[in-house]
Amino acid sequence: MVITGGSRGIGQAVAEAFYKAGDNVTILDREVASERGPGTGERYMTVQADVTSSADVDRAFEVAEERFGPVEVLVANAGVVRDKLIIRMSDEDFAATRDVNLTGSFYCVRRAAKSMVRRKSGAVILLGSVVASIGGSGQANYSASKAALVGLARSVARELGPRGITANVIAPGFIQTDMTAALPEAVREQYLSQIPAGRFGTVEDVAGAALFLAGARYVSGAILPVDGALGMGH
Repeated sequence: MVITGGSRGIGQAVAEAFYKAGDNVTILDREVASERGPGTGERYMTVQADVTSSADVDRAFEVAEERFGPVEVLVANAGVVRDKLIIRMSDEDFAATRDVNLTGSFYCVRRAAKSMVRRKSGAVILLGSVVASIGGSGQANYSASKAALVGLARSVARELGPRGITANVIAPGFIQTDMTAALPEAVREQYLSQIPAGRFGTVEDVAGAALFLAGARYVSGAILPVDGALGMGH
């Protein structure tokens, strides 16, 4: 399997879950200096790649396939957040968020599909967000980029479904990561008060959803919320 942005947070947990399940894991990340991975280097590697560059993505997939063979599962997890009120949001804030979250995912899906079509099997998993459905103040760029992933996944599901390929979106809610831990306590309490489950999610919650979708051969074109009912099925 190939995962983008797999060196920390949700991506790292997903990489570890697939590794423990016996998969070969290739992490695509902009930085590989630490060479952090889910286990020994026998069944995983990290390839430096900028997902906003189609040439970088193509090269990284070639490296992965040369070592581990055809890609069976893609988890497009790499993402950025540049929150700002819309009247203060710059062109660059919007474009940078779109380029990583949406365009980068497209580049990876397009390249992974080549291997999957030949095998007539594969699973595409895109990391969306609950705010794609319910919106988020100061997150017009982020919400729009994540909402677009639903259209991408469902188009892939229709186009490549006859070739045995599934495409789904995981929509996490408030997940405990280093990024969310840095938020002011008042903001965290406000989110918590809106979550019926009464707790924040863990990266393991998201990793479990990814493992499920990778093996669920008759689930495609779906949005799987991992949000403690924050989005209530939107």
